[in-house]
Amino acid sequence: MTAATLFYFLCASIALTLAPGPDNIFVMTQGITRGRRPAIVAALGMCSGVSVHTSLAAFGISAVFYSSELVFDVVKYAGASYLLYLAWKTLKDRSSIQMTHPVDLPSAAMFRRGFIMNVLNPKVAMFFLAFLPQFVVTGSEHVPLQMLLLGFVFMLQATVNMCLIGYFAGSIGSFIMARPKAARYFEWLTACVFGSLGIRLALMER
Repeated sequence: MTAATLFYFLCASIALTLAPGPDNIFVMTQGITRGRRPAIVAALGMCSGVSVHTSLAAFGISAVFYSSELVFDVVKYAGASYLLYLAWKTLKDRSSIQMTHPVDLPSAAMFRRGFIMNVLNPKVAMFFLAFLPQFVVTGSEHVPLQMLLLGFVFMLQATVNMCLIGYFAGSIGSFIMARPKAARYFEWLTACVFGSLGIRLALMER
């Protein structure tokens, strides 16, 4: 694998990471409603999920999502159910967003949210199975290792970019949370984001 291939892959990965999507929306929402640290921790959890998808793609396991509609639907509905659960929990526990101290959930819980949301999205697994091989040197005996390397590069740049998104979203959140009249509506925003992402995932076609 040449340096030019890695460079092209890195550029494509950055463009895909920064393109508007569920991951960006999730991290931005956490930053606005909870603050910088929870958003960054959630971003780290989400990016850690890339390692799972990369490994599945490297060893061909993700191909099951192409061949089995049942497996795809099971994972899809599990992810959708988790997101809808988070929406319900946000509305149930109104204290989940504090006006004066937004960092209220343990870091492990925020990391777990991001990780589970990423891993339980079968479309991400299918994306990596389709995306990574385009940059692999064909005919090599080390194709899985090449895909693992590409996955690591993708995860590294995604971690940097998603953490930056979380950081700047947290700055916006600090400004909003200093104004209680505006801040009190953001628990509804969080619930709506979780709910809409869950519905979107449930309706997603294979």
